[in-house]
Amino acid sequence: MTNNHCYMGLGEAGHPRLLLLLFAGLLLPLCACSSVQQQVNPESGLSSWKTAGDSLSLELLQVVPDYVRAVYSARGLPQEIVDAVSSYCVFGTILHNTTQQPLAYRVADWRYITPDGVRHRIKTKSQWVSEWREMGVAFRWSLLPDDQTYNVGDWGQGFTTIGLQPGDRFDLEYSWHQGDATFTRTIRDVRCAPVQAPLQ
Repeated sequence: MTNNHCYMGLGEAGHPRLLLLLFAGLLLPLCACSSVQQQVNPESGLSSWKTAGDSLSLELLQVVPDYVRAVYSARGLPQEIVDAVSSYCVFGTILHNTTQQPLAYRVADWRYITPDGVRHRIKTKSQWVSEWREMGVAFRWSLLPDDQTYNVGDWGQGFTTIGLQPGDRFDLEYSWHQGDATFTRTIRDVRCAPVQAPLQ
């Protein structure tokens, strides 16, 4: 299933200087049309969402709580940490710079929006790491970095943690910076993974 979102906000090509460059033919629109494709893994029944048509490609993959527990338990982490992370709605997240210009993102700028319209901050890697450090645990692996700059062709991945329960729905608003422009997109009707994979 694919949803198309074709628009440019004032923070993007709506900037007067950018409009002038566009009309002069000196600058191609970086985000003329974005789309979101939802897929279901035929083996597990788990869903994923992937954007296309933007300078930043973002993919979200549902991760069931048992898998999160297995990942953190295998690292020998305290049960308290294993239980805390697996209590969140977790997504494997893949980001990719698809253009010929550097770009940067900050998870602290992203929001997830629940059906009641409330906007929530995403718990960042730094917040998790700070909690673990207070417990005497030095561990940084697996989580999506708070912020990064991607040069041409660069990509990265890691877990994103949303403070919701299995099966809950939300919209994800994410953004990135490229040059003097800030781009904001929304992936609608994202669903947290169920307690167990449907086909396992």
